[in-house]
Amino acid sequence: MKETFLNLVTYLKNPILEKDTNTDLKYRFKVFFHILIISVLTGVIISPIFALIHEMQWVNMENHKVEDMFKDMGILQMILLGAIIIPIIEEAIFRGPLTAFKKPKTFKFGFYFFAIIFGFVHISNFELSTSVILLSPILVLPQLLLGGYFGYIRIRFGLQWSMLMHGTYNCIFILLGTLSEF
Repeated sequence: MKETFLNLVTYLKNPILEKDTNTDLKYRFKVFFHILIISVLTGVIISPIFALIHEMQWVNMENHKVEDMFKDMGILQMILLGAIIIPIIEEAIFRGPLTAFKKPKTFKFGFYFFAIIFGFVHISNFELSTSVILLSPILVLPQLLLGGYFGYIRIRFGLQWSMLMHGTYNCIFILLGTLSEF
């Protein structure tokens, strides 16, 4: 796990267009699950910041558009939309084009550009206000980091792996969200 984390951090500091030559599925799933754990822990570690923002009444965190989108859906519909359809579309849009950037400098720019755009697209989950705009880098911090994590696995293992990672990540939080309602 430590090695995967260090490799991920090193990669995010200097992303390069280089596939992982180890195609062993056991190895790939091990790395996949390590990055999934890192992704979930990132969300958990950042969540107290959101609680503080809500408590200070800077942003109403209860008025999140994802909750509105899922409010009249059953669990299977939520999983179909949030853990299958949306991740496939978002990964095709935000990670699909990454391999088109062949030169190291343009790849690095493209990698960061798509991670940042992915993150800031998620500001649309909030009702726009001055506070939301000013706090937007913090409000989309999880998605900014996930954009890097998903980009890493996309480049190292392929687009289908980033789709699987994104879908699994979303599914975990959909299930946690529905369990918390009981």
